[in-house]
Amino acid sequence: MFDELSEINSRPKPFEFYSAKELWTDEHTSKKMLEFHLNESINLSSRTKDFIDRSVSWIVSNFNIGSNTSIIDFGCGPGLYTSLLAEHKAQVTGVDFSERSIKYARNSAEQKGLNISYYQADYLEFDTDKRFDLITMIFCDYCVLSPEQRKKLLARMNTLLKPEGRVLLDVFSVSLFDSKSEVATYEFNQLNHFWSANDYYGFLNTFKYEEEKLTLDKYTIFEKDRARVIYNWLQHFSEESIRAEFDTNGFVIEQIYSDVAGTAFSENSNEIAIVARKRTVG
Repeated sequence: MFDELSEINSRPKPFEFYSAKELWTDEHTSKKMLEFHLNESINLSSRTKDFIDRSVSWIVSNFNIGSNTSIIDFGCGPGLYTSLLAEHKAQVTGVDFSERSIKYARNSAEQKGLNISYYQADYLEFDTDKRFDLITMIFCDYCVLSPEQRKKLLARMNTLLKPEGRVLLDVFSVSLFDSKSEVATYEFNQLNHFWSANDYYGFLNTFKYEEEKLTLDKYTIFEKDRARVIYNWLQHFSEESIRAEFDTNGFVIEQIYSDVAGTAFSENSNEIAIVARKRTVG
């Protein structure tokens, strides 16, 4: 028992383990994630409906969205942003890892008469002959990726963008990192049966990595017939570090905000939203 408890409370190296596939492909957790996405009043898997509406209005205005605008949304989920952008006549593509979310998004688009191309795929590997005016990645999905994955993603975005195309994404801030604390908790049927329909015991260890500005929520789940560990890594950025990362990978950040609804930037904000373009060669 002592060894098991020691393992539960052990601190892995930054991004030593990666469990996103299990989170999004597990039959039960993918269903719960979709339920959170579709709850318009909470800010868990997706933002509230009010924020999404404001965000889309700002995106349409800021990027002059119209019938000639091609957009791809990485991590589109059930299509909360893609459907609204398509209603503004944009040519929209959505990519998401969750088969359940993509199925919902396709059905929703069909019911609304929207022509949206959806792909169930890992956006780190996704490829197409299409090129886009705008690439979006919203709700800080960028932060769950390791430095190597982020480098790969930015290379993918660089390839998929038109010469004058733009990237819009948001990240968690160092201000948010500073407000977090390391904790260790234990709960029966943790998060209201989020991890399984069966009874289970759930341990949560939150670790902070000061040098990297990285946090980890490590969930250790014990059911009667199986045990598993889920790793939720979250990278946090300052204005300087996100600018440096994009510059190193061939982009120039043109605009910076506190969120993807165009709120003026504040160093005290929990998030940073950026608009970036390819760096011109020559």
